[in-house]
Amino acid sequence: MATTQAGPFTGRTAWVRSIAAPVREFLATETGSAVALLSATVLALLWANSAWWHSYESVWTTRLAITIGHSGLSGSLRQWVNDGLMTFFFLVAGLEAKRELDMGELRERRRLALPVFAALGGMSAAVAVYLAFNAGGPAAHGWGAAMSTDTAFALGVLALVAPLGATRLRVFLLTLAIVDDLVALLIITTVYSTHVDVAALGVAVAMFGALLALRFAPVGRSAAAVVIAAVMWVALWKSGVHPTIAGLAIGLVTSAYPPSRSDLERATALVRAFREQPTPELARSAQLSLLSAISANERLQHRLHPWTSYLVVPVFALANAGIHLRGGLLGDALHSPVTLGIFFAHVVGKPLGVFLGSQAAVRSRAATLPGDVGWGDLAGMGVTAGIGFTVALFVAELAFPRSAILQEAKIAILAASVVAGIAGYVVLRLAPNRT
Repeated sequence: MATTQAGPFTGRTAWVRSIAAPVREFLATETGSAVALLSATVLALLWANSAWWHSYESVWTTRLAITIGHSGLSGSLRQWVNDGLMTFFFLVAGLEAKRELDMGELRERRRLALPVFAALGGMSAAVAVYLAFNAGGPAAHGWGAAMSTDTAFALGVLALVAPLGATRLRVFLLTLAIVDDLVALLIITTVYSTHVDVAALGVAVAMFGALLALRFAPVGRSAAAVVIAAVMWVALWKSGVHPTIAGLAIGLVTSAYPPSRSDLERATALVRAFREQPTPELARSAQLSLLSAISANERLQHRLHPWTSYLVVPVFALANAGIHLRGGLLGDALHSPVTLGIFFAHVVGKPLGVFLGSQAAVRSRAATLPGDVGWGDLAGMGVTAGIGFTVALFVAELAFPRSAILQEAKIAILAASVVAGIAGYVVLRLAPNRT
């Protein structure tokens, strides 16, 4: 029997060799949530065009207020979904980006270059196409709605083509979508935030500093972090800066790391002690020891990601995807520069930009193609990246608040997502390099 020589002690365990497991869990959750997201979208459209279509806007424009004394927060139910629940969506995006950078596929920075070039190329080309239709017009400021990729739907399309394997394709698409989300949230913060209250923004910055300092606290970090994060979110709401930035900021500073051997040995000893003497005190100690062995990043992802994928994003779609297709709306949309700009930005600009960005990365030797990924795969990825549903709707709500143009933008986003999804499936299915 062949024997293997033990390597030097590194303080880490064999768990490191299975480091892709969290990525597989993330991808499985995102892929499965595409069904929930699609169902919510269809339900929103049916509701908005049923005999009870008046109730759709009536429900989502209902005012909801939380007051303490003479101060508080007030907004429509749709605003609470978009500004409140979606904070958790961007928190998960930030957590996954940080996990990938700390210990995932992207800890090797050379692997990061290809999806980053592709994402930036796709966004730039999409914005250029949108502005080609709208530059100088009243809707030119809506270019942010033309550039994003929907992670759940895009991964869902890829799962239909390659239900087994193709891990590198999935990681590439996931990374591209994460870069899209990060840039989109930066644009939301800088372009679509108005009337900034400097004092409230200062409170938010101070809370972020307190959150960073909290990592050095010996005890009580979890409870304190929740309170500080909540105050930070409220301060951003009051400041005029979009409060979802709180989710991204928190995610990006929550480090991920593999469990150390000493942490695992301590947890194992406590579990053995509990087995020999099952007392509440030992049960609690063993539980806390097991939890502390896993990084806060992965604990948060494990708890929040199913909720964001199967509840938050579908509720967002239900609140925002309902379009009442009244008499002349479709006809107006077909001739609207906003509709044409968003549609062709996603269906033409995005794929072209992703492909050219990937070529630029390879030709400049900033990156190389993974061994099992070919140019046919990247072409299919570019087309699939044109599905811009969730964040595109999110930005459209900010760029065209409750106007007639908003309905035209939503029609374009829905149409482009359908066309990009079908075209992406076909191109990936026919790609000669697909594994």
